[in-house]
Parts: sequence; C-alpha cells; structure tokens
Amino acid sequence: MDPIQVDFTQGGSSGKGRGSGKDAYLAPKKTGLKTLISLIGTVIGAAIAYYFMLPPMNFKSTQMYLFFGVVAAIYVALQVLLSGVITKPEYTVYVKKQAVIPCAVILLLAVVVGIGFVFSSVVFRAGSYSRIIDVDESKTFASDIAEADFQSVPVLDDAAAAALANRALGDLSSINKVSQFELSGKFTQINYKNAPVRVTTLAYGDIFKWFKNTSTGFPGYIVVDMVTQKADLVLLPEGGYIRYSTEEHFSKYLMRHLRFQYPTYLFDEPHFEIDEAGEPFWLCPVVDKTIGLFGGTDVKGVVMVNAITGECTEYSVDEVKNDAALQWIDVIYSNSLLVEQYNYHGKYGGGFINSIIVQDGVKVATEGSNFLAMNDDVYMYTGVTSVSGDQAIIGFVLVNMRTKEANFYEVSGAKEYSAASSAEGVVQDYGYKATFPILLNISGQPTYFMSLKDTSSLVKRYAMVNVQNYQVVVTGETIAECMEAYAKKLRQNNIKIDVDIDEIKEATDNNDPNNPATPDTPAADTRKTISGKLTDIRTAVIGGDSVYFLQVEGSKKYFRVAAADNEAVVIFNVGDSVTITYKKSSDAIIDAISVK
Repeated sequence: MDPIQVDFTQGGSSGKGRGSGKDAYLAPKKTGLKTLISLIGTVIGAAIAYYFMLPPMNFKSTQMYLFFGVVAAIYVALQVLLSGVITKPEYTVYVKKQAVIPCAVILLLAVVVGIGFVFSSVVFRAGSYSRIIDVDESKTFASDIAEADFQSVPVLDDAAAAALANRALGDLSSINKVSQFELSGKFTQINYKNAPVRVTTLAYGDIFKWFKNTSTGFPGYIVVDMVTQKADLVLLPEGGYIRYSTEEHFSKYLMRHLRFQYPTYLFDEPHFEIDEAGEPFWLCPVVDKTIGLFGGTDVKGVVMVNAITGECTEYSVDEVKNDAALQWIDVIYSNSLLVEQYNYHGKYGGGFINSIIVQDGVKVATEGSNFLAMNDDVYMYTGVTSVSGDQAIIGFVLVNMRTKEANFYEVSGAKEYSAASSAEGVVQDYGYKATFPILLNISGQPTYFMSLKDTSSLVKRYAMVNVQNYQVVVTGETIAECMEAYAKKLRQNNIKIDVDIDEIKEATDNNDPNNPATPDTPAADTRKTISGKLTDIRTAVIGGDSVYFLQVEGSKKYFRVAAADNEAVVIFNVGDSVTITYKKSSDAIIDAISVK
C-alpha cells in the first residue's frame, strides 16, 4: 500500500505517516530512497568489515556469526542516521519497525551460537574431549628416551634467542637497510640441517619504514642456533624478498592472502619455517571443530605458503606425516593446542563429574612447556601433575609436533619451575634467571637442564637438577663443568652414572660462548692458578649447600667452592697455603675449578 497522508494537527506539526488510527506513525520523507541508501551502505560496510575481520564463511566459526551480527548492526545504524530520529524522536516507531528484521537476525545468530556452545560443552561431551588425543602410557623413560647428546641440546629460550637475534640485525648494514627493520618477536623451533634452531622473520621499524620498504618486502630472516648460540641474518638471493608475512598489511598480509583463497577454512596461528635449502615458508594449520559446533579443535591439514611468491599448496595431515619430500616440516600442531588437548585427555577420561568432584586419576600439564629435538623431529615437552596443586610432577608427556604422536612417562619429582628456582638459588649472588628446563636422560637419570641468564638474557652458566631428587643441584660455567659437578653430586647421593666428561668437553667447548677456546686455542689455556696463604674465609648456605669463599694473599678476589664438591674446604683455616685453579674472569667472585 502506498503511503497516505495523515494530518497530525495536534501540537501544531504535520508530516508523512503510515497506517491509520492507533497504528499511525510518523515516517521521514523519501523512505524508499533512504532504505536503498541503507542497503548500499550496508553492503559497503560489510565489504570493509570482511576485509579487516577476515571471518571464515564456516558454520563452525564464531567469527562468521559475529560478522553477520555486525552487518545487521550497520543497517540499523544507517537507518537511525538517515531517518533523523536523533533530532526527531517522533520517527522512533518507524525506525523500530525498520530494525525488526536485522534485530531478529542478530537474535537468531545469538541463539545458534548459544546452542552450539551448549552442545559442544565438556559437560555433555567429556568422553569425546578425552579421546581427542591418543596418549601411549606404556613406555619407560630410561629405555625410550635416548641419552643426552650435548651436541644437539638447545641451551636458549625465546628471550635469549631474541637477544642474540637483535645483534644479528646489525648485518643489515651490508645492504644499507640498518634501522629499517626489527624482529617480529615470533620464533619457531625447528630442526635445520640436523641442528635445533629457532627462526624468525623481520618486522618494519614503524609505519614510515613500512611505506619506504613495503614495495620490496623483507630482505631475509634470522636463524639462531640453539646449541652454538650463533645468530645469523640470512639474506635471500639477489632479487629475493619475503613479500607475504604476518607483519605486512593489505593484500600482502598473510591471513588476508589466505582468506581470499580459502574463504571457508578455519586456520590456527601460522608459523614460519625454512626447508633444508633455506627457502622461507609459512605453515598455516587448517583446523576443524570435531565436537559439536565449536568444540574439539584439531588439525586436519596445512596450507604451505611460499613467503616470497605467495604460492599456496595444501596438504593433509597424512601427507605431511608420510611424504618424504615434506619431512622438513617440523610443526603443524601448535604448542598451545597440544597442551589443551592433553589437558582434555587428562581431566575428562573419567567423565565430567569425576573431573569436578572425585577427581580420580585426573591430571593436567604443568604451567610451562619446552621443545626437544629427537629423531629429526621436534617434540613438545611438558610436565604432568595432579589437580591437587602440589609442587611435584607425576610424569611428563612428549608430543611430536608434526605427527601428534604422544607418549606419557611416569616419573615423580619436582615441577619445572621449582627446579628452576633451586638453580637460581645457587647463583642468587649474580641474579641470574633460569630458562625453562629441558628434560634430559643422563645415564638413565631424568635430569632438568637449563641455562642461567644475566639481565641482558645472555647465557652465563648452566645448571642441572635431578628430577627425582631435586636437592641435587649443580651449576657450571661450561656444560662439561656442569656435567662433571652433577656426576660428583650424584655419587655423593649413592647414584653412579656413566658419563665421559672428556667427550662432553670435546663436543661442547668450541660451541660455548662462556669458553673462549677455539680449535687453535685449547680450553685449558684459559685456566689460571694462584698460590698463597688464605687471608679470609667466608661461608654461606646457598640452595641447601655450604659454600666457601676463599681469599688468597695478593688478590682482592674471592674464589667460590662448594663443600659438596671439595669436602676438604671445611677444615681450611686462615693462614693455610693453597693452590687454586680457576677460569680467568673479571668478576669479584670466581668459581674455583680445584683447590689444593
């Protein structure tokens, strides 16, 4: 029915209205045109919202429902603006009628999302959640985990790797790009040429540097060797630039590039890797919601994006597992996803009620996690504890980040952060902070190994803590020294381990930044001795051990030795003649290698 003229003379006003009698209401002029403009504006607003929100058009994505809710809200907002209801409240009824359908859409979307969450909830689907990852609990630590090879044991964490990578940025001066780029801040640990490394891309220093450099892109990436602690800026061959990145904008922004090619796919967080030839790629896991509408996130494939050309290739999980040409891919399951899945497995195996009340057999991952390189794969490691909140682990889990093969090992002992605190206590005078521990097999003994960093995140010492007997805590300036002290401390606790210190020393000395030796300069050359009478002896209890600080005539320095490492020190007196071997250092307190 065409609009009719209704005369509203009461109050001295008149206007265009709809309906008659009690259903009559005022409407603005040219309502058809305003509705058309609102629809066109909504389409434009939807395109802009899609460009920035990048929602997958997938019923299992909450982002899709949010997107359509935003589109409906845009239409209502345009109707409000164009009707002039803000200044003319008499048009309120008209606007409300125009908003009926959009509001109904928003309500319907909310209902669908609400129902989806209810039917995806662990309350009703606990059994399905517990089976989302298959964990083998039949294996034993000593037989299944190879003994530590210190030529491949990573000694850095993200902060330490970032500190070294920042230094490597200075190499940009060779291409006149210094100060143009910074680190992206996101590292991926991979195996590269049989060595554990962390790789990261670059980011623009600021928006002005983006304007200046975005036409070409990033000239390379950074590789940090987790064993040798060497960081390299790898420049791509002439003419090569990383043009697609999570640090880019507009069409070269990685997620936008993916969304326009795969509009229905759900993606997990992409990460950066390089193949054995050093060519850069983005690995973008494709996930599915396997429980109900929104629950049970799991990886079903991966889209590999060439960071230089933007070329995309899709692979299934089975192809990544079994295709020899894809064995260089180390990570398709993110660390956070694997921890989440294991917690589902540990908490809900006995049902939801059991996880809340009885809690029989309920276990969860500890607060942190780390990475191990084994058999040319990268494994996520985390301790496992009961839900009672104690400071002990009941075991740990290793999960292959490429295949999701998961193994639980029953080992009781200290939590990782407790072990790290014990190591920090030994060096509290220096204020060093421990990296998150790595679990090693040292002659059958589960052992936490960690680096001790200064305030600049540079590695200064190493520490080992026995998992089952965390009173066994040792440190050393080199890995060999730390291993030697660890073997000695274990012997004092009636635990004998079979290790070759000379072999470890040979394998690690040339890779250790704390040891200035090179192949042409033996490590022994850095050792010094001092002989003379003791002029001062001081003691302290550090980390549960008695530590002695000795001063020799003619020197202002103190030489530190633990009673656990040299029992004879407890009977030294001022005036006794001693010979102390130590490593050259400018510190006021120096660790003694030997005291006679």
